[in-house]
Amino acid sequence: MSTATPTDDRTADADRIDAALRLGAGLIDAWGSWCPTMTPDARRVAFISDRSGTPEVWVQEVVLEGEAPPATRIPLSADPVVAVSWSADAGWLACTVATDGGVRTQVWVVRPDGTEARRIAGDAEEHAELGPWTRSGHRVVVAFPSPGPGRPTRSYLADPRTGRLDPLASGGLIHVLDITLEERFLILIDGERGRQFCTVVDRLEDEHTPLLPHGTGSTDVALVRPAPDGDSGPLYAYLASDVGLSRRELLGLPFGPNGHRGEVRTLAYRDDAELEAVDADDAGALLLLVWNAAGRSELELFHTATRQRVAITGMPGLVATTPVLSRDGTSVILGVEGPERPRELWHLDTHSRRWTRITAAPQPREALVTPTLEHYQGEDGLPLTGWLYRAPQPTGAAVVHLHGGPEAQERPTFSPQHQALAAAGVTVFALNIRGSSGFGREFVHADDLAGRFDAFGDVRAAAAHLVERRLADAGRIGVTGRSYGGYLTVASLAFSPGVFAAGVDVCGMSDLCTFYEETEPWIGAAAVTKYGHPERDRALLESISPLASAAAIDVPLLVAHGELDTNVPVGEARRLVAALEALGRPVEYLELEGEGHEYRRADSRKHLLRALVGFLARALA
Repeated sequence: MSTATPTDDRTADADRIDAALRLGAGLIDAWGSWCPTMTPDARRVAFISDRSGTPEVWVQEVVLEGEAPPATRIPLSADPVVAVSWSADAGWLACTVATDGGVRTQVWVVRPDGTEARRIAGDAEEHAELGPWTRSGHRVVVAFPSPGPGRPTRSYLADPRTGRLDPLASGGLIHVLDITLEERFLILIDGERGRQFCTVVDRLEDEHTPLLPHGTGSTDVALVRPAPDGDSGPLYAYLASDVGLSRRELLGLPFGPNGHRGEVRTLAYRDDAELEAVDADDAGALLLLVWNAAGRSELELFHTATRQRVAITGMPGLVATTPVLSRDGTSVILGVEGPERPRELWHLDTHSRRWTRITAAPQPREALVTPTLEHYQGEDGLPLTGWLYRAPQPTGAAVVHLHGGPEAQERPTFSPQHQALAAAGVTVFALNIRGSSGFGREFVHADDLAGRFDAFGDVRAAAAHLVERRLADAGRIGVTGRSYGGYLTVASLAFSPGVFAAGVDVCGMSDLCTFYEETEPWIGAAAVTKYGHPERDRALLESISPLASAAAIDVPLLVAHGELDTNVPVGEARRLVAALEALGRPVEYLELEGEGHEYRRADSRKHLLRALVGFLARALA
């Protein structure tokens, strides 16, 4: 009878970690495709793909029978491309490019064959954002967010041929969401996070009319189309909003010239899901609705004249991203992904309901973990959920993972990090604590301001749940997250010592006061409703900033940050690391060169994954 020795165990652990790292790197190489945009006849699609290692624009024919020709890369700058939109006349593509890979962006235009590429707005010093095309396709909206207190966001109509910018609208934190055919009416949203309100602007009469009361709740999506047959008024606004509602619903509102405005109507709602995306054909006859049901995506077609809702079944994945309905209403193209498959583009024929794959990403050969939705309670009894990735060969170690936002949502998507940790024997519990989107208005605002302390309790409760369910050993639970999740990681170590055995903070804040001082002006101005005002609520910000309590952090911590991050500036990481090093605490630091807040290059993501998985596997052994 043979007996395993400690050396054998260490060798087996090292082999398992090496295999997990190879798996994670391979999953990052399983490139995806997203952000589709179609020509008016729905025969060609442009999209973003990282198949070359960096997100770029690609164009492909939409072939529903037989083999499609290969996609064509559209070269722009060396920087990552983060969005693309096809003009209504099919003559131009407008693109958002991340300046030097960082937070600030530029707007470029290019012909669909790759010619006449030019930057029309934004540079290293000035941030520019891409808005919608006009219905004619001759001009595109470009916005320059507020560069400082008291200075407005400025929006323009840009001519892609000449680069000329004609003033369109200005205001505090405005975004132009839609513009009518004759360019008379604009649909704007304005306001801080979780408090956005919607306005229609009559450019001819210079009138601004709120579409919904400016109060509790927020409007996230709004578009304007011709009014349905038999309805009063020539135009109709469709909105995804939770203003005065428990969940985000589809609302409709007729309006027109001379101040005509009808009553707001609820057109579609669900008690078990939130409306997260809406698109419409040009005639306003058909809407595409995407519902978020506890993280899974469910699609419907909505016929505006009859208000008939048709559920779409058979979507080849759990989560739909960046859905778009063709201008004639015959086609839907959207990104589809799940825990076991990267983002691919699929086509839906709205008449036959047939699904056809447009892009085919490399599929992982290894068996991956399918997460289950786990229910638990916060320390105050609030019902909470998280996606549980059980390690196939558990070691007794587990990691609580915290998403960003905090209004983001953990969903069953393709995550090389979660899969690599599970393969290393570390169970992952990816949480949706209070403040997450997708669970109603009250839930998403439950962590505002002083509610942050209750969010800390939600994280502690998750660790207790893992122990109670015998999913992890007490003393072998780590915590990690990025952006707000990185902040919450550091806060959990500083304010709840003894709960977690290690942590990984990815681009998180460590001091909310210095965050406000150094972040981009438009980011800070929008954040006051979530964290607090940098002057009026300074005492609160100081009390929830973990840097001042760094002495309480006595477990290993890995801090990772992008060199060019101006959303959560890199000083947040450097000051935390310096404080812990001065205290003699076990801290490691990884600064990713050429990356901002989002790590878009495959090499950077692999570097981070190797550091994170290796660090946690060792710290939790």
